[in-house]
Amino acid sequence: MTTATETTAGASARGKARLDHDSIVAAGLELAAETRATTLSVRELGARLGADPTAIYRHFRNKEALMQALLDELNARSVAAVRAPLDDWRGRIRQLGDATLELFCAHPAVAAEAVVLTTHGRGELDAIELMLDAFARAGLAEEELVRHYALLASHVLSTAAGIARSRSERGANEDGTSPWFDGPILADARSHPRVVEYGTRLVELEDRELFQLGMDVIIASAERAAAR
Repeated sequence: MTTATETTAGASARGKARLDHDSIVAAGLELAAETRATTLSVRELGARLGADPTAIYRHFRNKEALMQALLDELNARSVAAVRAPLDDWRGRIRQLGDATLELFCAHPAVAAEAVVLTTHGRGELDAIELMLDAFARAGLAEEELVRHYALLASHVLSTAAGIARSRSERGANEDGTSPWFDGPILADARSHPRVVEYGTRLVELEDRELFQLGMDVIIASAERAAAR
């Protein structure tokens, strides 16, 4: 494994790296994907770029701005992964959610920011436009449209971020699945009879399955609202 010191030394031998917004974002996502950690080190990012970490802040005013840029790039990649035609609004929603979950799990340090940061970037705007357009094509309007968009966005971002963090810390199975509940559940049937009754089923739940179920429930709610 190449250490940060070795990376810096190698970069110094080649001369100082030329930094710009795009090269920093690309390196940041590569670092997040390689470490699979829940936090991103600016010091390690500087070493990867062959530059003093303070040089990064000539392009981003602070770490929050850097994380906003990284998150917005993941948003853009999620939208780019949507291939369903415009009239297949259900398919577009599902593809956006699946792509977001996959990218968040591959970059948990960036995913962690999704629940606290608004990027105000092109990727975020494209994702919002896609969801609003999907619900408009479903037949929703005004308040129902906005409410379903907000519900979907909250579910996708927060649940995908939570799954990404969990998998980073606990890992996933060989087939890429991961349990939703870290079992077994130990409880006394006298005080918690329902927990004992359904404990085995709870432990069998898988995080991706529940993530997709949440999207299906929101889609079904949109269908009912449009039919009223």
